[in-house]
Amino acid sequence: MPAGTMFAKFKSTNVAASTSMQNVAEGNPITQYFDIGKPVACAGPELVWRIHDAYRKSDNKECSVFIFEKKIAEKLHKPRRKETITELLKSSVKTLERFRHPRILQIYHTVEESADTLAFAAEPIFASLSNVLAFHESKTYENANVAPAAGGGTPQAQPIANAQPQRPAHAKEYNFLDMELKYGFLQLTEALAYLHYSGHVIHRNVCPSSILITKRGIWKLAGMEYVERMNETDLNSSIPCPPWSNRVSKMAQPNLDFMAPEVQSTSKCSLLSDMFSLGMVICAVFNNGRPLIQASNSTSNYAKQLETLDEHVHKLMPRLPIALQEATSRMASRDATARPTAQLLQLIKYFIDPAISALKFLDVVNMKDTQQKSQFYKTTLIEAMPLIPRKLWWQNIWPMLKSEINNNEVLAAVLQPVMLFVQEATHTEYDALMSATMKVVYNTPKSIQASVTILENLHLIIEKTKPEDVTTDIMPMLFFSFDGSTIQVQSAAVVAVANVFDSIDELSIRRMVLPKVKLVFEKNITDPKIVQNVLMCIERVMDRMERAQVMDEVLPLLANVRIPDPDIIMRTVRIYHKLFVDKSYGLSVETMATNVLPLLIPHTVNPALNFDQYCYLLEVLQQMLEAIDRQQRNKLKLDNLSMASPERHRTLRHQFSTDNMNAPPFNIPNLRIDQRKTSSAEDMARKNSGGSGMLGGWWFGCSPSSPDSNFLRVGNVFPNRRLSDNTLMTPKIRIAPSCASSPGGTPGSGLPTRRHSSIGPQERRGSTINLSPPTYGARGSSGSSLSVPSTSVYVGGSMPNTSSSVPFLLSSSMQSIRSRRTSTVLSSGPLGSGSGILQQLGSGMYQLFSGRN
Repeated sequence: MPAGTMFAKFKSTNVAASTSMQNVAEGNPITQYFDIGKPVACAGPELVWRIHDAYRKSDNKECSVFIFEKKIAEKLHKPRRKETITELLKSSVKTLERFRHPRILQIYHTVEESADTLAFAAEPIFASLSNVLAFHESKTYENANVAPAAGGGTPQAQPIANAQPQRPAHAKEYNFLDMELKYGFLQLTEALAYLHYSGHVIHRNVCPSSILITKRGIWKLAGMEYVERMNETDLNSSIPCPPWSNRVSKMAQPNLDFMAPEVQSTSKCSLLSDMFSLGMVICAVFNNGRPLIQASNSTSNYAKQLETLDEHVHKLMPRLPIALQEATSRMASRDATARPTAQLLQLIKYFIDPAISALKFLDVVNMKDTQQKSQFYKTTLIEAMPLIPRKLWWQNIWPMLKSEINNNEVLAAVLQPVMLFVQEATHTEYDALMSATMKVVYNTPKSIQASVTILENLHLIIEKTKPEDVTTDIMPMLFFSFDGSTIQVQSAAVVAVANVFDSIDELSIRRMVLPKVKLVFEKNITDPKIVQNVLMCIERVMDRMERAQVMDEVLPLLANVRIPDPDIIMRTVRIYHKLFVDKSYGLSVETMATNVLPLLIPHTVNPALNFDQYCYLLEVLQQMLEAIDRQQRNKLKLDNLSMASPERHRTLRHQFSTDNMNAPPFNIPNLRIDQRKTSSAEDMARKNSGGSGMLGGWWFGCSPSSPDSNFLRVGNVFPNRRLSDNTLMTPKIRIAPSCASSPGGTPGSGLPTRRHSSIGPQERRGSTINLSPPTYGARGSSGSSLSVPSTSVYVGGSMPNTSSSVPFLLSSSMQSIRSRRTSTVLSSGPLGSGSGILQQLGSGMYQLFSGRN
């Protein structure tokens, strides 16, 4: 339909809008049941139905009232046309009432007639598709600065002021989203499938003026003025129907621009005739609101443009979604057999979309039982909402959720997507669209799960709610939740306090929150989840509590936590650590030592803790112990300094006096012979003739080649020693004291006699060997040398090394000592400090020979 005709109807609507709305329907019985508001749209043949916003008086339910003014038909000159149009419109409303389907316009109140008007009430309508496409068409012409030519010819340039009237006030800018179009086409297809296969009728007037868009964005099929009943035994057959004629009022005939070719050419129609009309509607939507055939109520123009229809359809296809192109081109075909049926059209890939499936279920959710509704709201809708554009959230989904909030049986499930709305809404959207509904939720009785859902998401609600509403509506509900008899609600209330503590004043925290939280804890002290929530709440709100209240109420509460759960332990440790670190709480070392550490230390051996948790626990314990140690040390030092000076030092002088130093008895290093070997002349000769012969010969006064070098000369040293003895006689070792006061010394009587470990307790032998440092120039008269038995020596005990007089061991054979150096182990005591025993031996021998030379 040309834009000029549509806007002419809009213009008349604007004129009527300036008059009193009640005067329009004056005398019509519909006014007894509805409060009628301003007109918002128009629909029907030649857009004769004027659609007004309205509210039902009985329950204040929003709706739309359709009003037809009979004076419009009075402009028709031929007699009885006024009555014909009136009867046609009345019958269409009766037909709509008979067909109950989600895709058919729902009638709230049957048609009422007065002398001047017809009126009926239906679900809330935003606009007809014709209204929306007219706006799109006008925008297209304004941008191109052209207007359509009569008869559907090529548009010709002409001034915009002459071509188009002013945009009507009610025609809002409405831009379709891709999903809106997809869902809208599917809804029309479902409506036709219902009429064809359940209602057994042909619509015959599928066009934009018969398609209404509700305020939820749902496309509804109306305009039942020209329906024809089919042969129920043969749905595929054609039935006779009148073609479009210039001799009949255009108001009493279907829209010629969307009529199927076979109707005009053969005066017959079928189910596939409606599919042609649907294909032409789809083409008009993607053609900026202009139908491909613009006959201007002329059959001759229609016939001419029908010849080039296939070409126009082909050119338009790139504008359509790829998945919809084939189906649309077949529906717009002049050959009826090429068109798909409504049942087949629903199955194309274009309509397979999870978001579309969710929206479809939402439209019929009122027909489902409680379990199906709950499952849909909690799962299906939540999963589909990210795929649905935000425009459809508020236009399509929110009105349905809002209507279900009063249903207590499904309220808990409905609140799941509602909380998603709260989270995603802007402050403006929340104030305008959600605030009033949420107040109803706060102040009405709710199920346990509904209350838990509200409390768990209370921080999201408070973020969007005005402060005054928080104080008057939300906080009373929160505090009342603590008094509930169910554990779930109480636990959720504790969590809510932790999440919204910034919004609670300090007085309420001290007088309301903490006592109620403690009560919940005491009633559920063995429940890990509740205990965890209580500790989380305490950790959050304690910053806004007085110190005395923390010490008097929080610490005893922590002491009663007995659940060895790692998460609970860690939260308890964090609270203690917070009290310890924040000096404002004044946690004393006495409290830590008596009340805190005894509770935390046993958890160090808790096998449930992982490595990180254990390390954190130990770190906190160490910090507390260091604080206790630091304070106690300072305290004890101050107590010690406060004593009188003489008394203070008397103890130390007495303790470190040499008169009071009791040195332990001095024990000479023990020598233990681990292994004895036989000694023979051959062995000695072999050893002295080896690599150490030089020392053996040189040290004992003979050359390496001397025959006497093969024998150890020990006669002078050990006069009672026989070379053939297999048992070495252990020498008695005498130690020269380093000083007169050396422990173990025997003043005035020479060296003490020591017993070797291998000598029996009764055997004590004298020895002429002096291990004191040799004096220069002194030498034994016999020139004999000392022979040390072939033995591994372990030196134990301790020997003071307090002077420069270092004991020396003299050996008759340095070769024997050097060859067993690796088997000699010296302790790390005083002998090991400074120089080794072999170094001392070497030093002594050097001095001896120096003196001899």
